[in-house]
Amino acid sequence: MSLDADWRADVDAVDAALIDEYQSGFPVEERPFERVAREIAAETGADVDAAGLLDRVRDLRERGVFRRFGAVLNPPVIGSSTLAAVRAPEDRFDEVAEVINGYRQVNHNYRRDHEWNQWFVVTAGSRERRDEILEEIEERTGREVLALPMLTDYYIDLEFPVVNGDRFARESLESTDVSATRISENARGDLSPLEADLLLAIQDGFPLSATPYADVAREVDAPVDDVLAAVERLLADGCIKRIGCIVNHVVTGFTNNCMVVWDVPDDDLDARGEAVGSLPYVTLCYHRPRRSEQGWEYNMFTMIHGREADAVDAKIDELAADHLPFAHERLYSTETLKQTGARYEDLVADDAD
Repeated sequence: MSLDADWRADVDAVDAALIDEYQSGFPVEERPFERVAREIAAETGADVDAAGLLDRVRDLRERGVFRRFGAVLNPPVIGSSTLAAVRAPEDRFDEVAEVINGYRQVNHNYRRDHEWNQWFVVTAGSRERRDEILEEIEERTGREVLALPMLTDYYIDLEFPVVNGDRFARESLESTDVSATRISENARGDLSPLEADLLLAIQDGFPLSATPYADVAREVDAPVDDVLAAVERLLADGCIKRIGCIVNHVVTGFTNNCMVVWDVPDDDLDARGEAVGSLPYVTLCYHRPRRSEQGWEYNMFTMIHGREADAVDAKIDELAADHLPFAHERLYSTETLKQTGARYEDLVADDAD
């Protein structure tokens, strides 16, 4: 789905507040839209109520501005996840992609302009199952797999304002909050039965109703107060990253992105990671292992999103000149081979297959 280049011309102050201010922080209470309507009415002076706000969210979703309304879940905390890559010969590229994409535990796969030209994410219920899938991919394709699990999350969040003329993400912001979070490859989430049921129920979004949490409570056959408490726990534990209106950045014009990999001295990694993660134009910043035996010497990954390719390149130049004066490579995404959410049926099961 695509929008007219002037899609922002049809967005009023209430829509703008919904789009830019409620990508996170949506109230965890029985009738959340009532509070949001009061907050937006106070901010904008508009006459808006909960029912009218719901209609606006539905309209923005139908127009493609929102992917969904609900929670952004955090697969590396709930299960065991890794980024991986293969070098697929051009004459077998589609064949290799078909094998990789055939695994439901693979939720992203992109062609990137690099020797390692297929980059995909595997998220499974256990580290053992994750590694089995990587081994199977090697055996079935005959291609060596480069496995790069996340070790430290410095900053990962695609929440940024879009009702603007920014050339790159967060051009209009001064800074973002950052903290180094270690990620275990053996994460299993330690979920209660209710939390597991809840994650399955909300993985594709909340119901767009006046009482979304009560609707979910009925689906999982639990009291709404228990569901609200479980959501709060999952937020506190990091299994849920945020709750709100999830923006479709491609539809809103942020069509250019680049993954940049850096060779940062190991003893300087955390300091550089936290400094770079706090830069508003850096949308992702994390530490992954070197694989020297496979010729991979990069240990820091960053991403920059923008509406203009030249603006993204300029910010990478700035990053290299001012913050990361180290060897690096720019891996531009040239084709989306698969893009879905992680499937939590596998992540919450004790014996995911």
